[in-house]
Amino acid sequence: MLQSLAGSSCVRLVEQHRSAWCFALLVLGYLLYLVFGAVVFSSVELPYEDLLRQELGKLKQRFLEEHSCLSEQQLEQFLMRVLEASNYGVSVLSNASGNWNWDFTSSLFFASTVLSTTGYGHTVPLSDGGKAFCIIYSVIGIPFTLLFLTAVVQRIIVYVTRRPVLYFHIRWGFSKQVVAIIHAIVLGFITVSCFFLIPAAIFSVLEDDWNFLESFYFCFISLSTIGLGDYVPGEGYNQKFRELYKIGITCYLLLGLIAMLVVLETFCELHELKKFRKLFYVKKDKEEDQVHIMEHDQLSFSSISDQAASMKDDQKANEPFVTSQSPTSNDSSLNN
Repeated sequence: MLQSLAGSSCVRLVEQHRSAWCFALLVLGYLLYLVFGAVVFSSVELPYEDLLRQELGKLKQRFLEEHSCLSEQQLEQFLMRVLEASNYGVSVLSNASGNWNWDFTSSLFFASTVLSTTGYGHTVPLSDGGKAFCIIYSVIGIPFTLLFLTAVVQRIIVYVTRRPVLYFHIRWGFSKQVVAIIHAIVLGFITVSCFFLIPAAIFSVLEDDWNFLESFYFCFISLSTIGLGDYVPGEGYNQKFRELYKIGITCYLLLGLIAMLVVLETFCELHELKKFRKLFYVKKDKEEDQVHIMEHDQLSFSSISDQAASMKDDQKANEPFVTSQSPTSNDSSLNN
């Protein structure tokens, strides 16, 4: 008896705070996912870092042995200066001296990566004025970009997602949920093909040092706005039509970002995902719902009364042969 009462009370407690329990599980799952990623990255990349450090140490020691007139401190100062310039996108290599980072096309590419929050980091402002302008430009430009992308996506999704789903649902009688799922899968496959697979094949041909996996990696890192900056196209010293190539990459990033947002919005409109997201939402209190209903009712009643008053005024205006009589004249006629 007591066990059944305790079990029912526990079940009732869990049902009352269901969203809180789901949110706690979500937080715990996210933290475990972070730890899992850290363990995998550490176990995979740490041996390669160790080998690279050993190789660089051997090269440095061999260079000092071959150039005994150069001290280790002088070499360290030179390497520090070279690495500092490299962080600003300036290379000391002779084959890269012809590539300017701040011509018009490169600046246009930089502006697009800043506003889209991709931020490769291969080119950064050098002057204090450039850094100050970058802050002001980003503060205004990033919300402007979000507004622009939202408006574009909302217009595109009407013709790409909602109307096709309604057409197959109404014209052919298929279930709307099934049609929406199939449509989202097909749209995702088309987007992956047009903005990941095909561009990766093109980049692997245009970039000499990239294979297909590295090109696909660049496409994913760019369109997901991660922007690690380890792979940036158009930076080779023998790149043909570099200005036109940079403009094409800028257009690709903008169109790819719009396509990604359209796909995400399409998946977010699925009924199953909406139900799943509601598990983690905070439910509204009954008092808030009642206040909302009362406000809605007041607005509706006031609008109805305003509409009725305006309709009466219109009716009086449309009756030209009816003369208005004052209350005094009506009273005098009654007395007579």
